[in-house]
Amino acid sequence: MEDFRNDFRNFILDTRTLPTLPGIVSKLNSLVENSKSSLQEMARLVSSDQVISARILRLANSPSYGFYRVSTISNAMILLGVDVVKSLILSSSIFEIMENSILGLWEHSLGAGVAANIIAKRLKLQECEEISTAALLHDIGKVIIRLKLEEEYEMLLRNNEEKGTASDLIERQNFGTDHAEVGGWLAQNWNLPEKLSVPIRFHHNVDETEIHQVKASVVHMADVLIRASGFSRGGDTCVPRIQPTAWNRLGLNDSILSEIVEELEDKLVDVKNFSMEIHATDDRQT
Repeated sequence: MEDFRNDFRNFILDTRTLPTLPGIVSKLNSLVENSKSSLQEMARLVSSDQVISARILRLANSPSYGFYRVSTISNAMILLGVDVVKSLILSSSIFEIMENSILGLWEHSLGAGVAANIIAKRLKLQECEEISTAALLHDIGKVIIRLKLEEEYEMLLRNNEEKGTASDLIERQNFGTDHAEVGGWLAQNWNLPEKLSVPIRFHHNVDETEIHQVKASVVHMADVLIRASGFSRGGDTCVPRIQPTAWNRLGLNDSILSEIVEELEDKLVDVKNFSMEIHATDDRQT
């Protein structure tokens, strides 16, 4: 099984068939590594690509972050941080695919980003924006698996919907791994920092990581809450159980959870409106 898993990893990460990543990423990396580079230089570089800039600003103004008035790339970099902006650049082509991919996955991802932001702020955690971004990207592995194995994966998802079995279990039975690990592979391949790649990789198995466990716990909770709400489950009808490690690591109790759920229910209206606005804009542009 381990050999099969390794073969599957090589197949997934075959750069010849991965979505083409913007060339601007390598230039941004060079600026980030140069201690003399300024935030303004980085912002000018990103702003030079109008398509990518538009996508970043669209996401920066999404309910996942709650700013709503991010009007420039410089603004986005100050509010979200360079790592988050970089991850959104890397993901821009994937998000475009996601919108027309697995039914409801785009909205589920947006909802998870919002839920993670609410949890992180309610618990007064640091790096709320990074946590929101990890939640926004937590199911990125599903998109990549679908790109590589479209017919087979769609059939698995249909069978999964009928049986009500968790998608990660079905994936492990068929591929020797699951979308969470695939997402982690991809994040590492893109050189995203561990504070993003680890929560993506371990959002279904929080107790398997010793680093960034709080962030992984928030992403896990966000995924569970969005699935439990019935809001765009993204190809997975099963609601996972809250893992005790995540519950205890975050110091949650029923009272705090009730407050989080109440705030989330209000915010999901904004998510739905935001998603509809995006689709309307895309339809006008095509």
